[in-house]
Amino acid sequence: MDAVIEAATAIADTEGLDSLTMRRVAQELGVVPMTLYTYVPGKAELLDLMLDAAYARMPRTDTTGQPWHRRVSAVAEENKALFERHPWAAAVSTARPPLGPGLMAKYEHELSALDGLGLSDVEMDDCLTYLLTFVQACARATADARATRHDSAMNDQQWWAVNAPLLARVLDENAYPLAVRVGAAAGAAHGSAYDPDHAYAFGLQRVLDAFAALIGRSPNTNTSGPSHRDGAGPR
Repeated sequence: MDAVIEAATAIADTEGLDSLTMRRVAQELGVVPMTLYTYVPGKAELLDLMLDAAYARMPRTDTTGQPWHRRVSAVAEENKALFERHPWAAAVSTARPPLGPGLMAKYEHELSALDGLGLSDVEMDDCLTYLLTFVQACARATADARATRHDSAMNDQQWWAVNAPLLARVLDENAYPLAVRVGAAAGAAHGSAYDPDHAYAFGLQRVLDAFAALIGRSPNTNTSGPSHRDGAGPR
């Protein structure tokens, strides 16, 4: 089974999820496709196993004794690194997460960043979900930006230079003064319309600001178990 997961992960890492099929994995392993079905029912289940294995291999930063915002930032960085190593993972829905040992170890580790802050158990789960959703969205946007550059064979500066005549016609500073002013300022600051690194840094700081406001309320001492309603639970 480990060989199947490793082969499938290697294909997804290098060729993307569209290239990942049971037939393609079988070809990589040198077996007939039907052989794989003795190990896993289909692609959906294989993706669950791949994701759980990737979770199990994630480095876990020891942030014991550090301030909460550093612990939370470390969780964000760990997930950002996961998506950089396995870009396909950002495209896999975790609305119904793979309930394996890798996921549970990841969930336990990440919740520890939010433990002891006066949050209820449900709030801890909510905060972690919010954080991981933000990181996953950034990873998807970064992947889209890379794909766009690859498909167009142009970097952002080259694309803007080619489209400068159209931009000059569309952005009438008399009709759209605010859009022209802000767009020009952002473009000059970031060198493009979208800077993935800036978007991540800016967004993470806003997430931390929101958590600070929540943590700064009167402490909540609810010690009930984590909620497992739809949308809650480990990611």
